[in-house]
Amino acid sequence: MRDGHTGVRQEFWERLWSTTLRERGETVARRPPNAQLTGEAADLPPGRALDAGCGHGTDTLWLAAHGWRVTAVDFSAAALEHGAATAEAAGAELVERVEWVEADLGTWTPPAEHYDLVVCLYVHVAGPVGELVRRMASGVAPGGTLLLVGHRPVDPATGDPTPAAGQRQVSVDEAVAALDPGHWEFVVAEERPRAAAGSGVDAVIRAHRVSRAGDHDLVLNNVD
Repeated sequence: MRDGHTGVRQEFWERLWSTTLRERGETVARRPPNAQLTGEAADLPPGRALDAGCGHGTDTLWLAAHGWRVTAVDFSAAALEHGAATAEAAGAELVERVEWVEADLGTWTPPAEHYDLVVCLYVHVAGPVGELVRRMASGVAPGGTLLLVGHRPVDPATGDPTPAAGQRQVSVDEAVAALDPGHWEFVVAEERPRAAAGSGVDAVIRAHRVSRAGDHDLVLNNVD
């Protein structure tokens, strides 16, 4: 059930995506997948992935093209339709690898311990960051990977506001504090300036869920 604030947020993003895709759809379609995703996920064996807050689907389709079976979640119907249409244009193999789900990440919870990779990139957090992190982390299977990336509102090197000033997104400190160190190993937990000067700073968290005695076996659904 959605509260009033959720309804307003969804309407805002639906209008934004509808306008953006109508006016600049070809430009959006040519955007490359996120560099933090391609850099951190390139060495992972493909299995089940969740792209939480998938937007127009570029990152989802990169994962699918690299053998992952992807659940792509966003609450913009326009963005999901664009992603599905792009997948269809790319061929039946990609279509079969992706499930598009309209849902609000402010309340939606993934199936417990279901995914070998959970990706959550640049999601605008309405409530406590730690609560979102823990919910997304609950979907990672033992032995799996959680990849979080957030725009930082302030450049840590200069103290200057970034293009994300005023936004609430995942930070390194909040993500690390939210995850139980008995269950998670941090492969990456750092702030990275973007390649283009003045374009901002990313908080990047890549965490491995530890398989322990008593955990169920991780089953990777590799695709031929």
